[in-house]
Amino acid sequence: MEDDKNRPQAPWWQPGMVLFARLSRWIGIPIIIALFVGKWLDKKYHSEPWLFLLSVGIAFVFSTYGIVRDSLREMKRIEREESQKSKK
Repeated sequence: MEDDKNRPQAPWWQPGMVLFARLSRWIGIPIIIALFVGKWLDKKYHSEPWLFLLSVGIAFVFSTYGIVRDSLREMKRIEREESQKSKK
């Protein structure tokens, strides 16, 4: 318990910014990869724009899954912290 008192507290905005960065990368990285892969596949197989659209659709599904998973983890962590605070 004394370790909690001696440990420096993070600024109030830091957890929110960390969560924002984690969720933002779930949007940016898969879409950027899909853009390059989709364009490359379309050029290789002469199928414009279908493989591009397919890759962006897959990236959208992948991003949605990652955002939901990380959000649920964060909500569980917050609930755990709140229940520990209420027990003290």
